[in-house]
Amino acid sequence: MSQQTLKQRLQNTVDELAGCLIDVSHQIHQAPELCYEEHQAHDLLCGTLEDAGLEVQRSAFDLPTAFIAQAGSSGPNIAVICEYDALPEIGHGCGHNIIAAAGLGAGLAAASMATQMHGRVTIIGTPAEEGGGGKCIMLERGAFDNLDAAMMVHPANHDLTRMNAIAVEQLRASYTGCSAHAAASPHLGRNALDAAVLGYMNVAALRQHIRPDERIHGIFSHGGDKPNIVPQHAASEWYVRSPKLDSLGDLRERVVACLQAGATAAGTEVDCATTAPIYADMIDNDVLLQSYIANAATIGRTVHPPNNDAVVVGSTDMGNVSYAVPSIHPIIAVAPHDVTIHTPEFAHHARSHKGDEAVLDGAKIMAMTIADLWLDQQALQRAQQELVSSLR
Repeated sequence: MSQQTLKQRLQNTVDELAGCLIDVSHQIHQAPELCYEEHQAHDLLCGTLEDAGLEVQRSAFDLPTAFIAQAGSSGPNIAVICEYDALPEIGHGCGHNIIAAAGLGAGLAAASMATQMHGRVTIIGTPAEEGGGGKCIMLERGAFDNLDAAMMVHPANHDLTRMNAIAVEQLRASYTGCSAHAAASPHLGRNALDAAVLGYMNVAALRQHIRPDERIHGIFSHGGDKPNIVPQHAASEWYVRSPKLDSLGDLRERVVACLQAGATAAGTEVDCATTAPIYADMIDNDVLLQSYIANAATIGRTVHPPNNDAVVVGSTDMGNVSYAVPSIHPIIAVAPHDVTIHTPEFAHHARSHKGDEAVLDGAKIMAMTIADLWLDQQALQRAQQELVSSLR
């Protein structure tokens, strides 16, 4: 079978599945579930794969809302990734319903041709991208072993080759002071909230002297219980981001020093703890990207590199996967240019006509990219060599 014929069959399969895929996207969108609570999405995706004849391992790798399904018995093994967790308050403001449905469509289309084309496809359901590090845990437990490549698409407001995915560590600073009556005996207290505020101010000063591509964000998650009681306990939550995993550690040390200084000044103690798996930066594999770009062009999507006017900055646990296997994380447009992800407005567009188009187009582009990799094992070798060079 020629490459052109194979790709046309894959596109036709996605078109035949269109109603199902869009319905899956809409069902996930209308019932948003937070990280590690995605039971409805998990069951919906697994049931759809099983209805198509695939054997699915539900609650895979000891995670109740993870899954894995495979098709084909020999040849290059390409993974397509599904995400399906939502955000607090704004639901699918990151469009994970589109990621899930597009990954499902690409996986089902590729599975229909895997045996005939002597290739393999693995559909991996990864919970808790929004801070819970599902892929990090699954990576440690072997979910991404024996793969030749991995891919997913992420919705946003442009068609881009990649997201500027930088490394991130989540910290919780827990302050402990001494309570006292704030009117009768304030001199006996040691104010944990003061310590947290001073720590926050220190970090605010630090922000002037970090690299322009680094980010630090924090909130107060506990500030005491009643105004007339000197707060014995206070806490703040932080995201510390740096372009590379290697530089993240240095920035973390500076942030922790700021938080500790607040505790020292207020006469309290502080415990700074990492609260979730650390996300690595994303290593986007150019060999895979060139295939994705070319396939996108065949269905009318022009994919271009990020620039000052079109860029998505954030962090993802797909970065950790990209350190282990050649990977891509391209961006697919579903919203107007002035609508950014992680907003209620974007959540609306994730279930719009453009969102539905992205489900089908994303599925087709990834399925055709899988076909390229099945048929050109030298490309896979180059992709692996590129990854090795990037890690040096």
